[in-house]
Amino acid sequence: MKVKFFTTGGTIDKLYFDAKSQYEVGPPQVDDILKEARVTLEFAVEALLFKDSLDMTDGDRLLIRRRIEADPCPRIVVTHGTDTMVNTALALRGIPGKTIVLTGSMTPARFKMTDAVFNIGTALGAVQGLPAGVYLAMNGRIFDPARTRKNAAGDSFEEV
Repeated sequence: MKVKFFTTGGTIDKLYFDAKSQYEVGPPQVDDILKEARVTLEFAVEALLFKDSLDMTDGDRLLIRRRIEADPCPRIVVTHGTDTMVNTALALRGIPGKTIVLTGSMTPARFKMTDAVFNIGTALGAVQGLPAGVYLAMNGRIFDPARTRKNAAGDSFEEV
């Protein structure tokens, strides 16, 4: 079994620059997370974008969709910023024969206390067991993007 990861940026890949007192999207962290977790299944990582999800456009979502459609792997995980993850998930619906799970984090993966590792693990397990379709993996849960929203005040996702 092989899983393909597409990275798009977001908080999960953010780096903090003390001199600038700001965060910027850095290189994808998923490869390091999977290696540190000693994941033994075959996986590949492709960086598509390096954006905060608030800066994503419909054109970016189309690029993500086209790359997923063109890739032969039937199991896809997309790392994504949490603010517009639902929008991108909805834009990916209808791709036949693929199980697509989007995940991200509320804090950067490089932080000691982060939800990134847990969310990636949840997404990896989900993509191996779910039927074809598009899902979100956040907060230890699997969500249908058509019935989900981000609760910014609660730093979590919830069904609506």
